[in-house]
Amino acid sequence: MVDQGFPQGKCLTQTSEGLKPACKATLKKSGDVWNRVIKSAHLSRPEDYFSIYQSGCNHACLKCHSWEFSQVFSGHWMSTDEIAEMCVDYERSVTFEEPRERALMSTATDLCRHCGSCVLTDKRSKFCPGKLEPEQIVLSPQGWGPARNIVAFTGGDIVCCSEFYAEATRKIKERCENIFVLIETNGYGLTPRNIDSLREAGVDSFWLDIKAYEEEVYRRLCGTTNEWILKLPQELVDRDFVIEVLTLYIPGWVESDQIVKIAEIVKDADPEIPFTILAFFPEYKLSDARPPTLREMVEAYSKVKSTGLKTVKLGNTGVFAKTSREIEILYSIVGEEGIG
Repeated sequence: MVDQGFPQGKCLTQTSEGLKPACKATLKKSGDVWNRVIKSAHLSRPEDYFSIYQSGCNHACLKCHSWEFSQVFSGHWMSTDEIAEMCVDYERSVTFEEPRERALMSTATDLCRHCGSCVLTDKRSKFCPGKLEPEQIVLSPQGWGPARNIVAFTGGDIVCCSEFYAEATRKIKERCENIFVLIETNGYGLTPRNIDSLREAGVDSFWLDIKAYEEEVYRRLCGTTNEWILKLPQELVDRDFVIEVLTLYIPGWVESDQIVKIAEIVKDADPEIPFTILAFFPEYKLSDARPPTLREMVEAYSKVKSTGLKTVKLGNTGVFAKTSREIEILYSIVGEEGIG
């Protein structure tokens, strides 16, 4: 980042030898091959794709839900060759093939609601989209659903070291027949040079987590600036990536006013970009903060819809709609299409 004229991220990672920058602690090159510390890798829900969870991150978010391995060295070293072979194995288990334009997290709920009812009871639930057959639903460590032809890098994020992701993507594409590569990212490492490198390597899509609009809030929340991140929707669209954007509703930190401003940036880039508002739940250094209410989430949804974005969803619905009555109210207002 510094070599490209950008400030270094908030990237110190706890190791047995003390604090080290994430790129030094969890990334290394053995000969000509990149190696990364991987915590785990499996078919994840509700994303319905193969998630590769990485240790080490260029952000130090107070509300991090994976801090145990993103802020702390945790996992085992894997080469890009080993990662590619994992993806080959996963491809053999794929039960539903998506086109490139749907190589996203948000499209998963269009296919399945992850209840497993069709497998367990031979009956579809009333919320089932009815687009899959029971034999396409498989059990993973996180529940029921299809296995889609998408591989995602998630967890800790050091996409500022784009060489690793580019090399891994090339090998995955060379060895797999029809797998799309998605990167879940905070966007901090997506400099122009890195974006171009990832596009050339064949990365298909990004799950872009824009954590706040106001820079002062962003810096307190994550330890870094968001100046470049707010420009990314347009930068990624201009380079023909498939993208989706999400942001977290954190009462007292990131509420409707900031979420709407982020949504307007996304709409200006392309009103077809899927936008998800996730409900915060207390974790890590924000364990004392409260989650949003049903009213707050619905109001945020309505305001974001008014910007002109075509696809808006609410996520982590169990956080703010806990009773059957609240669930009925939620569905009556946003409909099934508004539930992520």
